[in-house]
Amino acid sequence: MIKKNMGVLPTLDPVHMLSTMAAEKMGTQVSLTTGWIMHFAIGAFAWGGAFAVFNRALPGRSQIGKGIVLGIGAWLLMMIGPMPMSGAGLFGLSIGIMAPIMTLILHIVFGAVMGFTFAKLLGNPQSSAV
Repeated sequence: MIKKNMGVLPTLDPVHMLSTMAAEKMGTQVSLTTGWIMHFAIGAFAWGGAFAVFNRALPGRSQIGKGIVLGIGAWLLMMIGPMPMSGAGLFGLSIGIMAPIMTLILHIVFGAVMGFTFAKLLGNPQSSAV
């Protein structure tokens, strides 16, 4: 939302991309609510669950480091899966070179926050240090 409100790369809108893909698959109208729900569910449940399940196997000395690794993995999967399916091309390059760069930065931040939160929920403050 911050990226969009700042006017940075307005053509990169994952919520709209998800909404459009879902509407095309279901034969319904595009609903941004659907896109927001999907985006939240993927980030919180799918990637959050994957982080908890694969935590011990992820490389990194801290939970933040492990979260960043998972965030980069999520970014890579998004770049070779949903991006091309949405019409943005491999790595979103039809949008421009800033698309993969901006989404990588956002996924690194997502991973770091997820790792930090996971460490706090575990009650282990040392595991949140980078």
